[in-house]
Amino acid sequence: MSAPSLAGRVDAIVIGASAGGVEALMTLLPPLSESFGVPIFIVLHLPRDRPSLLAGIFSRKCHVTVCEAQDKEPVRPGTVYFAPPDYHLLIDEGPQLCLAADELVCHSRPSIDVLFESAADIYGPRLLGIILTGANEDGAEGLAAIHAAGGITVIQQPDSAQVKQMVVSALIRNPGSHVLDLHGISALLRTLERDVAA
Repeated sequence: MSAPSLAGRVDAIVIGASAGGVEALMTLLPPLSESFGVPIFIVLHLPRDRPSLLAGIFSRKCHVTVCEAQDKEPVRPGTVYFAPPDYHLLIDEGPQLCLAADELVCHSRPSIDVLFESAADIYGPRLLGIILTGANEDGAEGLAAIHAAGGITVIQQPDSAQVKQMVVSALIRNPGSHVLDLHGISALLRTLERDVAA
């Protein structure tokens, strides 16, 4: 399936990943230019008991602003937000970020489902949700919430995923999603970038 165009259709992007996610995101995020004007919220499963180095690692490789999400922080265009370890990341009215230490969801905190469902409530049909490689079922229900809100759903092509379980679970729950390899997802994001730059 080829990538659709996002031109004029998306106000925010949510991405969920687990095992193999750092490598996948290295394909998607560094090519984005400074003109990319849409916020990206990311949950990547990491150990809950140690600091995350993701913001620092990706900041050095990306043209867009990359940071770790802070509670009550207003959402800024063209910024990549990583959920911090051991906190759920939610999007609240404003829009602004919200961090919560509620119960684990799918054995995870942060949970992809929690982020996706809260973002669907705020952005509705103007939201793009992407599920990447991973080893559990987190994200399948959240992607369904995005679909129900009229948003766009994308799943990494299972054969291209380092670990298939997460994307296969998402595909079973969301059979109408666009299924693309990492290069296809990158091309999808660039259709939005061209729209922003135009």
